[in-house]
Amino acid sequence: MRGYDFSQLTKIEPLKSKTKGFQRAFGRNNSGLKTSGYRGRGGSAKAKRSFREIDFRQDKLNVPGKVFALEYDPNRTSRIARIHFKDGEKRYILAPVDLKEGDSILIADHASLKPGNRMKLKNIPQGSVVHNVELKPGRGGVAVRSAGSSATVLAKEAGCVQLIMPSSEVRKVSEECFASIGQLSNQEHRFIVLGKAGRTRWLGKGPKVRGTAMNPVDHPYGGGEGRQGRGTRRPKTAHGKITGGRKTRNKKKKTNKFIVKRRKK
Repeated sequence: MRGYDFSQLTKIEPLKSKTKGFQRAFGRNNSGLKTSGYRGRGGSAKAKRSFREIDFRQDKLNVPGKVFALEYDPNRTSRIARIHFKDGEKRYILAPVDLKEGDSILIADHASLKPGNRMKLKNIPQGSVVHNVELKPGRGGVAVRSAGSSATVLAKEAGCVQLIMPSSEVRKVSEECFASIGQLSNQEHRFIVLGKAGRTRWLGKGPKVRGTAMNPVDHPYGGGEGRQGRGTRRPKTAHGKITGGRKTRNKKKKTNKFIVKRRKK
């Protein structure tokens, strides 16, 4: 079993104005029917957590802010930073690597290349590492938000900026979109070893049953006397959809034109 290193975090209570309670769905929809399998099944009462409101939009332009604390967020893999702005407002943002207590940050069209600063992609030099990237101007950051991830600015052409995404996909994004400088924190997250089934249950994950161990009514691979093959020429999901290397992205999707190069298999 391997855990996290919390020594670099600030020992402080979360900001009350930016925290609230919430109830997890455990894979159910608003009718209570299961729409996503193998979720829930225990740990909800043991691991009670409050939700931190993260400022992904970061629309407080040209107002300097100071890092008051680096905190742990149980709802995401990366660390978060509590920012106290000069006008008195307090917000949470995703914390990049090398961001420390007392550092200053700035959100503007033009800013220095310091971890935590945020500016438009057209003003970020080629080869820079960014995170929390907007895909539509003004929408807020929706891409590159998990622990240790980052995107690289590749080239600029015709009002768009090409980014190498963490998946190795090369994607065009409008140069008017904002992005934050630096690689996201908690890089050791990918080395975590859960070590036991119970720790997986604390995370709200249930056991995943093999299709061949099910009945014919539950899975295309189910049924048969003793151990049997899957009984179908092509691999399928529990709902009968063909899988196993087949591309699932919609060929008519409008954003296909922004993908310069698909990710590597």
